[in-house]
Amino acid sequence: MKLSSLQQYGIVTTNYWAFTLTDGALRMLVVFHFHQLGYTALEIAFLFLFYEFFGVITNLYGGWIGARYGLRLTLWAGTLLQISALLMLVPVAASWPKFLSVSYVMVAQAISGIAKDLNKMSAKSAIKTVVPETPEEEQKGKRKLFKWVAVLTGSKNALKGVGFFLGGALLTGFGFNKAVGVMAIGLALSFLMTLILPGDIGRMKEKPIFKDLFSKSKGINTLSTARFFLFGARDVWFVVALPVFLETSLNWNFSEIGAFLGLWIIGYGFVQALVPTLRNLWGKKSSPGVSTVQFWSALLMGIPGLIAIALWRQNDPSIAITAGLIAFGIVFAMNSSIHSFMVLAYTDVENVSLNVGFYYMANAAGRLLGTLLSGVLFVLGDTPYLGMQICLWCSSLFILCSWLSSLQLPSLKNSGCVN
Repeated sequence: MKLSSLQQYGIVTTNYWAFTLTDGALRMLVVFHFHQLGYTALEIAFLFLFYEFFGVITNLYGGWIGARYGLRLTLWAGTLLQISALLMLVPVAASWPKFLSVSYVMVAQAISGIAKDLNKMSAKSAIKTVVPETPEEEQKGKRKLFKWVAVLTGSKNALKGVGFFLGGALLTGFGFNKAVGVMAIGLALSFLMTLILPGDIGRMKEKPIFKDLFSKSKGINTLSTARFFLFGARDVWFVVALPVFLETSLNWNFSEIGAFLGLWIIGYGFVQALVPTLRNLWGKKSSPGVSTVQFWSALLMGIPGLIAIALWRQNDPSIAITAGLIAFGIVFAMNSSIHSFMVLAYTDVENVSLNVGFYYMANAAGRLLGTLLSGVLFVLGDTPYLGMQICLWCSSLFILCSWLSSLQLPSLKNSGCVN
C-alpha cells in the first residue's frame, strides 16, 4: 500500500504521541518513586543526567542516520529502545543498594533519552516533507509549516502533561514495577502501525558524510545557541527543584504535585498549539521572524526573577509559584513554538533531519545542564526556599543569554517575515 506524505506524517505523529505519554509518565514515576525512598534532590537529578546526555549525542548522530537511511529507521529504533528501557525498570526494588539502584536506573534512563530524541527528531523532521517547496507556494508553505509545527509541538507537550497524570495514577494504582510494564505493552501496540511506513521518508538523495553532522548555516547555529539557553532556563528550576520544593516546603502530596505539573504542561501545550491563532488575533498575518524571537525572549527574562523576589520577600509561596508558573508557561510556550518553526524555516527538505538533529542536540545539551544545576543549586541553597531562589535567578540569567544569542540571528531569506 502506497501512503501519501500526509498519511506518513500522520502515522509518525500518532506514534510520537503514544511515546510522549510514556515519557511524561516515566519522569513522574522516577521522581516520586525515588523521592519516596529517601533520595535527595541531587541524587534524583543524577538519575536524569544520562537521559539528557545521551539526548545530546542522539540528536547529532540521529539526524545523520535519518538523512542516510530514512526516518522510518530512527522512528523504529526510538520506539523499540523506549520499550526496552521500560522493561529494564520492571525488576527495580527498594531493597537494592543505593549505588546499584542509581547506576541501573541511570542506564535505563540513558536508553530512554536516546529513544526520546530519535522519536522526536523523526516526528519534527517529517513535517517538512509535506510542506510545499515550490517558489510560488513559498509563503503559503511557511504559514502552513508554522501552523503544523505549533500543533505538533503543542499536542506533544499537552500529552506529556497527561503523562504526568498517568504516571501518578499508575504509581498509585499499580506501584512502580507494574506501572512501567503496563506502559511497555501500550507502546508496543503503537509500534505496530509504523510497520507500513516506506523506508525512504526523510532520506537524502546524496548520502551525507561525517562532516555534514555540523551545521554550516548561521541561522541554524545561532538559533541552536539560543535554544540551548532557553531550555536550560526552564529545566534549571522545573525538573528537580520545583517538585521537591512543593513537597518539602508547601507540604503538597505526590498526587497534588503530579496534577499541578501535569496541568501546567497541558496548558503550556495548548498555548503552543494556539500560537498561530493568537498571532492572527493580534493582527500578525505572516509567519514569525527574527524580531519575534527577540521580543518573546526579552519578555520571558524577568519572570523567574520576579518569582524569586516574591519568595525572598516571603509573600505567599503557593501564590508566587502558581501565578509565576502560569506566566512563565504562557511566555515560554510562545518562545518554544516560534523557535520550532524557525529551525524548519531555516532549512530545506534535503537537509532537514541533519539540521533538526543538530538543533535538538543543543536543546538536549541545555536540558542536561539545567537538570544538573537544578539539583546542585537547590542543595547549595541550604534551605528549600533559598535553593529555589538560586535556581530561579539562574533561569533568568540563562534567558538573558538566549536573548543575546537571538540578536545575531540572520533574516529568513525571501520570507517576508515580520514581527
